[in-house]
Amino acid sequence: MNILILSSGTRNKIVEYFKKEINGKGKVICTDCNPLAPTLYTADRYYIVPRIDDSKYLDCIFEICDKEQIEGVFSLIDPELSLISKNKKRFIEKGIIPFVSDYEIVEACFDKYRMYETCKELDVPTVKSYVDFNEFKEDYMSRKIDFPVFVKPYNGSCSMNIQLINNIDDLEFNMKKYDNLMIQEYMNGFEYGVDVYVDVISKEIISIFIKKKLLMRAGETDKSVSVKNDKLFKLVEEFVKKMGFIGQIDIDVFEKNDEFYVSEVNPRFGGGYPHAYECGCNFPKYMMNNMNGIINQSQIGKYDKDIYMMKYLDISIKKGI
Repeated sequence: MNILILSSGTRNKIVEYFKKEINGKGKVICTDCNPLAPTLYTADRYYIVPRIDDSKYLDCIFEICDKEQIEGVFSLIDPELSLISKNKKRFIEKGIIPFVSDYEIVEACFDKYRMYETCKELDVPTVKSYVDFNEFKEDYMSRKIDFPVFVKPYNGSCSMNIQLINNIDDLEFNMKKYDNLMIQEYMNGFEYGVDVYVDVISKEIISIFIKKKLLMRAGETDKSVSVKNDKLFKLVEEFVKKMGFIGQIDIDVFEKNDEFYVSEVNPRFGGGYPHAYECGCNFPKYMMNNMNGIINQSQIGKYDKDIYMMKYLDISIKKGI
């Protein structure tokens, strides 16, 4: 049983977890366009490939799949998810499971304002957002929203260009300066990261892991604590079913005045997933079961709470790359 991890970058823990679960019964193979991606040297085998926007990229990936007898594939970066989801049929025809949601769902996730509108259409509580400054100003003058607010790119990642804005003049300046910003209500409360796995055979939700974020760094959870909350379990389950996600998903949720609001969704492994794995939410195992034609049984809520995760720096040394 061989699995291919695309654009693996620095996510060494993910590679380690898959190697542990495969336990010598297959290979974990990684690709990246950068020969200094440390995951390459953690994998059982690796390939340095073109950039994902190269016209020959996908042909290269399929050649690797044929050579290595790949049975499952997924990517760890956002831009590649659209490419994989758009070509799901080609992977499936080769007997390979692409662990990614359908193309339209993936695209909705990468446009944060589109996701906001989708949540409203599905009657899912979400964080009030705007892309039109005049619409915001009208609501502000009507006291429907107040400062401070967040501004951020509606198609960005890694918390790029996020700012807390405290007045209308600064907001107008930023909205004129950048053409891809959205305005989001400031949620003065707790933020949670939710790791979800949806069985790719049964399409049923198998696992929901909730962590309260204690510290963020470069858009990823740096410190967190595992929690359980039935109200949040229910909200996430309803949201995921309405959207039609499959595979691994990372959802950001805010709590304000004892209510929960969906903020963003990454239809891939999130940066804080190691916390879920270490608490027993074993997505690599669920994925390998699906690759073997086995339907996973629900494990929702079957983990310990009050378990803390603390990330720290490490290095990888390689001679003669």
